[in-house]
Amino acid sequence: MPTNALVLSGGGARASYQAGVLQALADIMPDLHNPFPIICGTSAGAINAVAMAAHKGGFHQAAFDLSQTWRRLEVEKVFKAGWMDLTCGLAKVGASIFNDGVGRNQPLALLDNSPLRELLSQVIPFSNIHQRIEAGELRAVSVTAMSYSSGESVAFFQGAPDLQPWRRARRIGRPSVLTAEHLLASSAIPTIFPAVYLDREYFGDGAMRQVAPISPALHLGADRLFVIGVSANRSPTHWGKTKVLPRHSPSMAQIIGQMFNSAFIDALEGDLEHVERVNALLKLIDKDRCQQTGHLRAVDTLVISPSKPLDKIAGRRVRDLPPALRFFLRRTGATASGGGSAVASYLLFSLGYCNELMELGYQDAMWERDTIERFFREPC
Repeated sequence: MPTNALVLSGGGARASYQAGVLQALADIMPDLHNPFPIICGTSAGAINAVAMAAHKGGFHQAAFDLSQTWRRLEVEKVFKAGWMDLTCGLAKVGASIFNDGVGRNQPLALLDNSPLRELLSQVIPFSNIHQRIEAGELRAVSVTAMSYSSGESVAFFQGAPDLQPWRRARRIGRPSVLTAEHLLASSAIPTIFPAVYLDREYFGDGAMRQVAPISPALHLGADRLFVIGVSANRSPTHWGKTKVLPRHSPSMAQIIGQMFNSAFIDALEGDLEHVERVNALLKLIDKDRCQQTGHLRAVDTLVISPSKPLDKIAGRRVRDLPPALRFFLRRTGATASGGGSAVASYLLFSLGYCNELMELGYQDAMWERDTIERFFREPC
């Protein structure tokens, strides 16, 4: 039988969109108890992935509980955003120039995400991962982070004993017992959140240097992928669109926003395009010759991604942030008028923004209801 995998990309607060899609999937297919024996995530998508993998109940209950967690989420539960907190973060980064650019007591970061560590420990029962693997309910769960030492993309996976580690160009798979530290490492956006020390190395956000986001799922044995992205750019309707002429030079936030988009979005879209091309080529080869291609195989994919630009939603929702963070973002141009609302879209862990993205994800999945039903009821 074909093996399904759930692939969740990164994107900070944008990952709330994934919770909406998963809730819709549970409502569309209420009879699905365990549709994804393989679950892979990166950055904030890694948090969603492990939350689903560690849940003891069925898929419907796991999706519901994940959505409830996002619905109750506020900035203060992810990082400290007071005036003193932001001032201290800026001061530490500035003081690092007197210490060879290195933090004196802890890794450099503008924001303190220690509240996130506490939240993860409360809502994710990590010990259940091993129990579900032993029971045969879960094949593997993977979390990707970037090593600051080697620059490699490391997929930490916990799975069945027969799964083997792998090494490819700039990416490796490493068996591990997943903990909250792996999730903090995978979601540690450079300069924004502190790097995490794991296995005698420092790790940062998994979306950085991740050239093949789909690779972990394939190495773990998946041949059918359900992918939830966080960008509307993949739709051909957005290609070649005439952009609004700029009214000023790029703001600081606009520059950083494009860097974030490059890391969190572009690699996944490029990898999906590569899979689609390989599938098209394999269809042109007869079955006997297809078997001679070795590890190459057709991979069925279903991608759900936002139908609306999340940047615009974030531009409207900056007002929901705590005063200190709102002031900081506006001064750097992280607003619709400043052209840098993409940055805000990654940090807007507010009730209004996350709930709006969840509703969008639910609606987008419902629009694809027929496609989703075919994907799960007519396996290739």
